Amino acid sequence: MSEHPPRVSVNGRDYRWPAAPSVVICLDGSEPGYIETAIDKGLAPHLARLMRDGANLTALSVIPSFTNPNNLSIVTGRPPSVHGVAGNYFLDPATGEEVMMNDARFLRVDTIMKGFADAGARVAVVTAKDKLQALLAKGLDFAAGRAIAFSAEKADQATRAANGLDHALAFVGQPLPPVYSAALSEFAFAAGVKLLASFHPDVMYLSTTDYVQHKAPPGSAAADAFYAMVDRHVGALDAAGAVVVLTADHGMNDKHLADGSPDVLYLQDVVDALLIPGAARVILPITDPYVAHHGALGSFATIYLPPEVDRAKVVAALAAEPGVEAAMEREEACARFELPPDRVGDIVVLSGRHKVLGTTAARHDLSGLAEPLRSHGGLWEQRVPMIVNRRLAGPTPEPLRNFDAFDVALNRIAR
Repeated sequence: MSEHPPRVSVNGRDYRWPAAPSVVICLDGSEPGYIETAIDKGLAPHLARLMRDGANLTALSVIPSFTNPNNLSIVTGRPPSVHGVAGNYFLDPATGEEVMMNDARFLRVDTIMKGFADAGARVAVVTAKDKLQALLAKGLDFAAGRAIAFSAEKADQATRAANGLDHALAFVGQPLPPVYSAALSEFAFAAGVKLLASFHPDVMYLSTTDYVQHKAPPGSAAADAFYAMVDRHVGALDAAGAVVVLTADHGMNDKHLADGSPDVLYLQDVVDALLIPGAARVILPITDPYVAHHGALGSFATIYLPPEVDRAKVVAALAAEPGVEAAMEREEACARFELPPDRVGDIVVLSGRHKVLGTTAARHDLSGLAEPLRSHGGLWEQRVPMIVNRRLAGPTPEPLRNFDAFDVALNRIAR
């Protein structure tokens, strides 16, 4: 008689108990072109085989197409309106302060990993960036010995009490990688391969960093080397017998002028010209500690206005600005993009494919942008891959979302 339930329910969705170790990978910043180009060059034979013999799908990310809201959507199976994480950064209405949304208290629901761990499964989570660690690991009981969760960025600080294992560097067999490097993602992959072989998780989640994608377009030497590395590790996970579903949190696009400088619309300057300077407050949800990636310039912004301001007039003025893809009031944005209203400003603005949004030039540290800016956050970065190493039984959700990844891995694999 089975000692585990046949299904586990998390956030109103049912997931079958895995028949084989099930691994979902969030390949940060991976527009489909990266993988397609690597395959065309013969650099990704394992991914080519998976796409040929398994399933090669396209999914939509959540908007804003940033790291935190999409990773949390993937691990909860729900959009931000349910889990509450609407960006990497937001204005906390309780304090009026701008804060990073990387504390577990901001996540309003349980993760799929917690649901399975509570049901008796062994679960593992490895993220490249530490900013996701507390959110992804929320609620996991490491004392029970069935959960491991740590970041590559701070693998040297992992402990059994806080992360489920000691001596993570020795376990993985690699030195601590620099945060601004492709090695950070490689460490996360290598950890996943080791965990699969020794810890034998039933469910595992691996999340990389988009350091390479912010700097290198598809077909460049850096991108080719990165995806060849990804291919080796995905091949190892597949060879070990795991069900593997690979998706992404967002795509990536060039966001620069012909001279290589960022193509920026500074929204704080725009609204200051419309209103009393300083009356409005522009928040950029892409903001995080990794300024060398993007200089806090992305294609999604939210604006807080004084209550007496006519929001419709401000929306109309912003919509007329060159490079603005869409501008709308909070209610429309939350309904359209499934966002939590209490964590979104009065107005939402999205820029076009090759444009980014800023506050004022003086507030952005662009010293780390050694290459022409590539960034994300808007509608043009919503299309992402979903590659599965097994054939599927029956249709997938329509439209397919990246947060359907665990549903695909656990419910839709042909058994």
